[in-house]
Amino acid sequence: MKKLFAFIAVIGMLNFGASFNAVAQDETAETTEATVDTQDEAAEEVAVEETVVEEEVESTSFHAIVKKQFIQGGAMFMSFVLLSLILGLALCIERIIYLNMSTTNTKKLIASLEEALNNGGVDAAKEVCRNTRGPIASIFYQGLDRIDEGVEVVEKSVIAYGSVQMGLLEKGLSWISLMIGLAPMLGFMGTVIGMIGAFDSIQSMGTISPAAVAGGIKVALITTVSGLIVAMILQVFYNYCTAKIDSIVNNMEDASISLLDILVKYNLKK
Repeated sequence: MKKLFAFIAVIGMLNFGASFNAVAQDETAETTEATVDTQDEAAEEVAVEETVVEEEVESTSFHAIVKKQFIQGGAMFMSFVLLSLILGLALCIERIIYLNMSTTNTKKLIASLEEALNNGGVDAAKEVCRNTRGPIASIFYQGLDRIDEGVEVVEKSVIAYGSVQMGLLEKGLSWISLMIGLAPMLGFMGTVIGMIGAFDSIQSMGTISPAAVAGGIKVALITTVSGLIVAMILQVFYNYCTAKIDSIVNNMEDASISLLDILVKYNLKK
C-alpha cells in the first residue's frame, strides 16, 4: 500500500512539473511577443519621426523659401523684378555665346594668311579668311579685297570695318545695363509703396501697432533685396562681356597692324 501511495505521489509530482514547465513556456512566449510588439511600435514611431523631419526639411528647402518670399514680397513688383532677371540673363547668355564664337587664334590665322599669300596669292589668302570665323578674319578679308588700291586704302578700310565689328560686339550691352539699373529701381519702388501701406494702416487704426507696420516694412525689404540681388547677378555677366570685348578689340588692333606689315612685304616682293 505504501508503495502504491509513493508511486501515485511520484506521478503527481511529474505531472505538476510538466504543467509548471508549460506555464513557464507560455509566459516566456507572451513576454517575447510583447517585446516584439514594443520593438515594432518603436520602429513605427521612429519612421513617423523621420517622415516628419523629411517633410520639415523639404518645406524649408531653397525653392520653398524663395517661393514664400516671392509671394510675401508682392506679386506685382516681384514679377517685374523676376522679368528683369530673365531678360537680362537671356541677353547675357546670347552675348557670351557670340563673343566666345568671335574669339580667334590670331597667331595661327596670321601664320596661315601669310603662308597662303606667299604661296597662292591674294585669292588663297581670302579663302583662308572665309574659312575662319570671327571679326578679325572679316577685317582681314576687307583689307585683302582692296590690296590693289594701295596700302593706305587698305589701312582705312581696316579701320572703318574694325569700327563696324566693334559695334557688333557691343550690341545688346545697353539693354543689359538697362536691366541692371531697372531691377533695383523696381525694388525701391516696392519699398516706397510698402512703407506707404504701413503708414496707411497706422492712420486707419489711429495707433501704432507693430503687427500693422511689420507687414508693409517686410514687403519693402523683400522687394529691395530682390532688386539688388538681380542687379548684382547681371553686373557680373556684364563685366565679363565688357572684358571679353576689350580682349577681342585689342587682338583686332594688333592683328590689323600685322596685316599691314604682311601686305607691305608682299607688295615689295612683286
